[in-house]
Parts: sequence; structure tokens; C-alpha cells
Amino acid sequence: MREHVESSVELRGALLRLRRATGLPVVFGGLTHETRGLRIGELNGAVTPALRGLAISAGSGLGGKCLALGRPCAVTDYPSARHITHEYDGPVSAEGLRSVIAVPVVVRRKVRGVLYGALRDALPVGERVFDAAVAAARDLEQALAVRDEVREVLASPPPGPSWEEVRQAYGELRELAPKVTDPELRERLLAVCGRLETASDAPAALPGPALTPRETDVLAAVASGATNATAAARLGLRPETVKGYLRSAMRKLGAHTRLEAVVAARRAGALP
Repeated sequence: MREHVESSVELRGALLRLRRATGLPVVFGGLTHETRGLRIGELNGAVTPALRGLAISAGSGLGGKCLALGRPCAVTDYPSARHITHEYDGPVSAEGLRSVIAVPVVVRRKVRGVLYGALRDALPVGERVFDAAVAAARDLEQALAVRDEVREVLASPPPGPSWEEVRQAYGELRELAPKVTDPELRERLLAVCGRLETASDAPAALPGPALTPRETDVLAAVASGATNATAAARLGLRPETVKGYLRSAMRKLGAHTRLEAVVAARRAGALP
């Protein structure tokens, strides 16, 4: 239930950005669940409740066609469109929609939802609107992909993981945390990181200097064997910025090499 609510927040944000970027009077969308279909869960600009909660089956209507094909679909005049089925003409007409575009949200080659944009006039959707709809879908795809990764990392590990596996999981958590837009979920991730930092198989940590979150992120990436360029790509930073954080951390830790910095950080309890 919590996962569904969090995903709905991401969907609502994508629709809001789509409407602001295009000026479309109506945008709406839904996410797939256990079945092959989806349910319209979020609307922005609608003047009736006709579309809310509407269950869309794969292959049916414009959204169902988009869901089945996994690619954007559009009609200039929904009621008279010949290349879609018309199970949903009633709700669409009740809302007064004519020109409609549907864009799939695809994560790991699986359609996870559909974003719709609509006009109340039978006018072709321009390229700018189409591009904005695709961009909104890509943003939602990234948000859902990050949420999936977070859920997988937070899942219970298999019995008896090696300490190196724990350290690898810690590094992945540090990389994911800055990408999570939900403040509460980000705090949960960082709290898990904090527990891992103090759960070491090494001797009790010695007091050490306070590292900034970004310095710790960079050291965690370095500890996993990442180069500066790789760490930059993982953390969404420039390579020069990564070098700056690494130099600062080394200075605080009194280290002369990357390896010395990682070892010192572990002794100080800043890394697991």
C-alpha cells in the first residue's frame, strides 16, 4: 500500500510538469499493477469524475493500445478514430476530450504506466507537446527505477552475507540516496547507511574527523573500486568535483593515497 501511494506521488508530479510544459487543458495517467491493465489514478484539469478510476485493458482504447505496443499513440478526434477500439467513448465524451496522446512509462522493458494529454478540440498534437509528454514519461521512468532499486537494496539480504557484500550494498545506498526525491525515503536510506557504518567486523572505531555527506559518498564509491570518472557518473557529479571531495576527505583523514583514505575512514567509523 505504501509503495502504491509513493508511486502515485511520482505520477502526480509527472502530470503536473507535463501540463505546465505544454499548456494542455487535461492530463491524466495510471500505473499498472498485478494485472495486464492499468487504472486511471491521477487527473489534472478534469472537470468531471468520468475518467477517475477507469480500468484500462491492454489493447482497448488509445491507452490500451499504447499499453500493448509499448510506444506512444495519438488520435486527433477520439470519437471517430478508426485505429482504436471504443470501449471508453462514454467517459472520454463525458469529459469532452477529442485530441488525445498516450505515452508509455517503461521500466526494465516493462510498461509500468501510461501518461495521457488531451485537448477538447479536434486538433493535431504538435511536436513540442509530443516531446514534452515523452520527457515527462522518461522522468517518471527514472523515478520508478530508482524506487525499485531502493526497494531491492532495502530488502532483507540472504543469510550469511560476506562483509564485502555488506560494503557493496552500503556503496549502492550512498549512490542512490541523492537521487531519491521523497525526503522521508531518503532519510530512511541514510539511516540504514548510518547503521552499516557502525556495524563493522573490525575493532571498535577510533574517533575521527567529521566528513561531509558528499565526502562520504565519494569515499564509498572509491572503496568499491570506482575511478573518479566512474564515481562521478554514479553520483551525478563532475570528475573535478569528485577529485575535490576526495582531496578534502584525504586531508581531514591525514591520508596520502585513496587506499589510505578508505582505511582511515573505516577506522573512524565513517565507512563500514
